[in-house]
Amino acid sequence: MRAVIQRVKKASVRIINTGEIRSIGKGLVVFLAFKQNDSLQEIKWFTNKILNLRIFSDENGKMNLSVQDINGEIMLVSNFTLYGDVSKGFRPNFMYSAEPSIANKIYKDFIEHFRSSSSLYVVTGEFREMMDIELINDGPVTIILDK
Repeated sequence: MRAVIQRVKKASVRIINTGEIRSIGKGLVVFLAFKQNDSLQEIKWFTNKILNLRIFSDENGKMNLSVQDINGEIMLVSNFTLYGDVSKGFRPNFMYSAEPSIANKIYKDFIEHFRSSSSLYVVTGEFREMMDIELINDGPVTIILDK
């Protein structure tokens, strides 16, 4: 599993085929990619890490607070291109990404576990759909998690 986490002031995702817009305020946008063998073990590790990353400023301006500490909001977006390998050539190779049917199950399991692990407001993108994502990166602060 791989995640790119961005601290944001606000963000929205528009699902192209329906026009539906889902938005969050201050919090985190999390782009997720899955491998074939990702399991509940990775889901639990990533959920715990994301919810407890101390990347929000405290009263002294030090990154010392988690998204839970600030009662922030979360946007989870599946993004298989995070496993795009361009070490050879210029066209990404996605051989490390899980097959769509497997990735969709892991993504659904991730969302379910994430929501049950926190009372924070959570929105999601749509698996295998084209989306327009707008965000205002706060900082900027961007963290990459890989396991």
